[in-house]
Amino acid sequence: MNSLRFKAIHEAISRTPLISEAPSNRVSDFFGKNVFGRSQVQRYVPESAFKALNDAIEKGTTIDRKTADEVASGMKTWALENGVTHYTHWFQPLTGSSAEKHDVFMDITPDGRPIEKFSGSQLAQQEPDASSFPSGGIRNTFEARGYTAWDPSSPAFIFGKTLCIPTIYLSYTGEALDYKTPLLKTLHALDKAATAVCQYFDKNVKKVHATLGWEQEYFLVDSALYNARPDLIYSGRTLMGATPPKGQQLEDHYFGSIPERVNEYMRDFETEAYKLGIPLKTRHNEVAPHQYEVAPIFEEVNIAVDHNMLLMDLMDKVARRHNLNVLFHEKPFAGINGSGKHNNWSMSTDTGINLLSPGKTAETNLMFLTFFVNVIKAVHEHSDLLRAAIASAGNDHRLGANEAPPAIISVFIGSQLTHTLDEFEKKFKPGKLNPNEKKALKLDLGRIPEVLLDNTDRNRTSPFAFTGNKFEFRAVGSSANCSQAMITLNTIVTHQLTQFKKDVDKLTGKSANTEEAIVQVLHEYIVSSKNIRFEGNNYSKEWVKEAEKRGLSNIQSTPAALEKLTTPKAHQLFETYHIFNKRELEARHEIQAELFTKKIQIESRIIADMALTHVIPSAIKYQNALIDNVKGIKEIFGLRQNNLAGVGINDNKLSEELNDCGNSENLVDAQLSMIRQISERVGLIRTNVEMMIEERKKINQLEDSIAKARYYGEKVKPYFDEIRYHSDKLEILIDDSLWPFPKYRELLFVK
Repeated sequence: MNSLRFKAIHEAISRTPLISEAPSNRVSDFFGKNVFGRSQVQRYVPESAFKALNDAIEKGTTIDRKTADEVASGMKTWALENGVTHYTHWFQPLTGSSAEKHDVFMDITPDGRPIEKFSGSQLAQQEPDASSFPSGGIRNTFEARGYTAWDPSSPAFIFGKTLCIPTIYLSYTGEALDYKTPLLKTLHALDKAATAVCQYFDKNVKKVHATLGWEQEYFLVDSALYNARPDLIYSGRTLMGATPPKGQQLEDHYFGSIPERVNEYMRDFETEAYKLGIPLKTRHNEVAPHQYEVAPIFEEVNIAVDHNMLLMDLMDKVARRHNLNVLFHEKPFAGINGSGKHNNWSMSTDTGINLLSPGKTAETNLMFLTFFVNVIKAVHEHSDLLRAAIASAGNDHRLGANEAPPAIISVFIGSQLTHTLDEFEKKFKPGKLNPNEKKALKLDLGRIPEVLLDNTDRNRTSPFAFTGNKFEFRAVGSSANCSQAMITLNTIVTHQLTQFKKDVDKLTGKSANTEEAIVQVLHEYIVSSKNIRFEGNNYSKEWVKEAEKRGLSNIQSTPAALEKLTTPKAHQLFETYHIFNKRELEARHEIQAELFTKKIQIESRIIADMALTHVIPSAIKYQNALIDNVKGIKEIFGLRQNNLAGVGINDNKLSEELNDCGNSENLVDAQLSMIRQISERVGLIRTNVEMMIEERKKINQLEDSIAKARYYGEKVKPYFDEIRYHSDKLEILIDDSLWPFPKYRELLFVK
């Protein structure tokens, strides 16, 4: 018996929920308790410094040294009162996770006395090593200097006993080495472009914010079972595992009653999240067994991204208290749904208008249509960049697997809005509007709220869907930093709105008034971007053929998708709005290609180790038991020893003799068949592992990181499925007590 596996199962079954209590029954009583937010700043910082800090956040003004010192002093006082001993610059390098280096709130005076100290310069900037994080060649080992710089728009928070200060991360030579820096640049660019367009409709609009509401999907696994699976520990997904008798086919988990132990875990991390100002709103069971989802109230994009990264870290830490492990991998288990992180994105003005929500008048609805159509046009023009933004080794397993949107980027808007755009296309053709057309414009647009809010359907198969007052980018992977998708989306919409204003102003300067120019340009955009709109089943084979006819890309792999980052079109787009220069863009291409390679490489090593040192020995042990059993039957029935020669038994001769020995023939035949199957599958596993290792050795000789990623995907990764296929067949053949790893039926259904 495999004692480790069964000990793990016993521990998992015997778990009892860890009961945790919130500090109050009312979330509002402790929400933001551990955040140096607006009210704390007002309390601990002088009024002049508070105003300067607020101006920096709202208007982008520079924070001077005096203000930084006063904010740092107030921040330190607040932190020490809350039992904090250390501070850190919390940043998001291109590893995909957050990073931090802790320093104590202490210094030594010249006469040797310890004092608590935290200055404005320590708040504003630190110097972490820039050569040990991914840089795509921007930094070398002998060029280690890099800087983290305070982001005042994202409030500091207490995590454990450490004050965490959100920061950007730059190289010594000024290139961005993180996700936050380019994200902040896109938010500034989008604000400028969107505000300029808003001025056509409302002169009171002075600022536009991009907003984000993410939906985080995840799996939970008991820690004892998790620790008995090397693949889960090192790759976050199961590289082997036969399909259980029951998966998600009964559709009984989705929105079902949350298991008590899971509910306690959710309550625990939600309480900690509320203290950190993360406005979680929803929790529920997802489609697959032991899969769940958590979602917040919408926030400004930069804050929302920080909160998502912080929550993922928090969920992981809290899970361990409950003897659970949380899985954020896009496809931890084969045969059931994977996990995504739907990015619900919109834009809102400082006057309180959601630009993707229809209003009550024709004028506000024309503004809604303007932004709505421009987003669709942006996606049409730059769909390949959106595909690159969601590319990862994990997401390659999920996209298009009849559970998640396909790799073909398209836009769903619903039947009512499709009708609206079709009617707009027919009625308002280019040229000066006549009185009847102006009347139709007023009447038709005036009806949008009535039909839209109640009748906009949802399409779970669409990668980019309009859902009433926002666009939902459903194709983002569950482990991803939301910034990657938001940087691209913000940039392409910025470019499209900028182009829209140029096109409108050009017409306005000729023969049309502003409203007529807007209508004419929108008409052109509706027609030219029509191919990206699709209302049907994105999973169907017919759609793949139709998409090809429409000229839409179907990029299946991460290496192929990443190539779109280095096209002249991409360079020009990101450089125009100062998001990335050419060097930064090429560095990110290389970093993501290397990350893909390393993940496939790690998985290759894990699956080889599991196959050679666990699966094959277990199979041989069971095979030997069967051989001994056949030999035992021979001894009982007096069969000649020379008819048995290990696995190469003379089946025909043995069967003939067993005819004279009663009813034992069927028993022996069955065991002989199993012995043959085990031999064949063990041989195929070993052969495929050896060929996979040889391919890996060849590819590792390549110096070109882009080519290496492509070949790892094309020549190494296919062996995973072949090795797994034979391993999974052995799993359902071999004595359960000999199988070395917790099975799907245990991982997915032990509560």
